[in-house]
Amino acid sequence: QVQLVESGGGSVQAGGSLRLSCVASRYNIDLSCMAWFRLAPGKEREEVAVIHFDGLTKYADSVKGRFTISKDVAGNTLYLQLNSLKPEDTGMYYCAAGPPRRVSSGSCYSLNYWGQGTQVTVSS
Repeated sequence: QVQLVESGGGSVQAGGSLRLSCVASRYNIDLSCMAWFRLAPGKEREEVAVIHFDGLTKYADSVKGRFTISKDVAGNTLYLQLNSLKPEDTGMYYCAAGPPRRVSSGSCYSLNYWGQGTQVTVSS
């Protein structure tokens, strides 16, 4: 069965950096729409970043210029580089995967698979 396994979360001070990884099993990320989401207590789930099969990316306004989504096709791994972290970046970060289709906003058309999440905590 398809598995997405995230890692790389942790606790850092504001201004610090982390790199999240999402390793896919039995799923080809190169022919997919991949995305990172986050969920913080009391807040709605937020789409953080998207990368399409053709390499096009989309970022939430709140993370533009600070976060970078990328993928290693050979390793079938999705990454999210988090720089200049802020306390409001705290949350559980999830990777998700779906077919290589996009909607007009640039988001994935659908997401069929989700990882279990990795926690990011940023202290001030």
